[in-house]
Amino acid sequence: MSVPGRLLRIAVIGAGHWGPNLIRNFHNHQTSEVAWVIDRDESRLALVRSRYPDIQRAAHPGAALADPTVEAVVIATPTVTHYDLAAAALRAGKHALIEKPIATRVADAEELCALADRQGLVLMVGHVFLFNSAIRKVKQYLDEVRLGRLFYLSMVRTNLGPIRMDVNAAWDLAAHDVAIANYWLQANPESAAAQGGSWINTGVEDAIFANLWYPNGVMVHLQVSWLSPRKVRDITVVGEKGMLTFDDMNLSEPLRLYDKQVTEQRSTGLIDTFASFRTSIRDGDIVIPKVASNEPLRAECEHFLECIATGSRPISDGWSGAAAVRALAAIDSSMRHGGRRETV
Repeated sequence: MSVPGRLLRIAVIGAGHWGPNLIRNFHNHQTSEVAWVIDRDESRLALVRSRYPDIQRAAHPGAALADPTVEAVVIATPTVTHYDLAAAALRAGKHALIEKPIATRVADAEELCALADRQGLVLMVGHVFLFNSAIRKVKQYLDEVRLGRLFYLSMVRTNLGPIRMDVNAAWDLAAHDVAIANYWLQANPESAAAQGGSWINTGVEDAIFANLWYPNGVMVHLQVSWLSPRKVRDITVVGEKGMLTFDDMNLSEPLRLYDKQVTEQRSTGLIDTFASFRTSIRDGDIVIPKVASNEPLRAECEHFLECIATGSRPISDGWSGAAAVRALAAIDSSMRHGGRRETV
């Protein structure tokens, strides 16, 4: 546990696409400072040196992990490297924040969680959407059962690039949506079925269409692609008493609440005519809730530091990250077997 009043010193491994954002948030000189930045690309380290001359730099993490003043490690490297780096950090007695997904294999994810628990260390996964104020607002509505019994969620996440070679679109993009669905539903999926297509790199699916089945009959449909002309970050939630949409591209008004529902009107006795079975459609008002704007990544970083300081368990802890990996692995297995339904 960190000492109150002292800056928590952090090593950031990976200074590529996402790493600079993490460096900026942790090198705040108020609650934390970045002591080391690790990257194999010398040009990236040169950029770090020009912007943050006080930060030590290295191509390999050995010196940072051996530094007794470093209490936490933040990993923002390609997914296939997460397990080895996180395991080394935890074995060195460092708290760890790993960008999603936590690992590429269920066994590796669970081993990291068990290792952190044995060491008494904070292990957190960078499921940044769980720190989005609109996502939190939806969670509040669902906890209050504002929409009644839930029927299904439809989640679309598409863009043209960036195209990955180490993992497919599910591991890169659907990892966000699985984490959101698990968080909202307070449950993990029971089964999954998916199909996808590889057009850019053989064996790496660029677009994936998947269904997840959750307890209580809730179905979640995922559409993810990095081979699409439009950037879409859209979620629809349909319940018995209402519906809502979340549009992450609409920064000022991301949520819509719809007073819309369908109810059955059944006559008594045997139903044998069209007139005896009808539906009643309620088409009420659309409400645009006020959502406080925030920077989700900053909230995520602050939460990580708070959990280290207080010893509390993160919202996106390692075990929740492992649950997302189980769902992604089931999606992969389903695609390999022609779209059959797989147990998660």
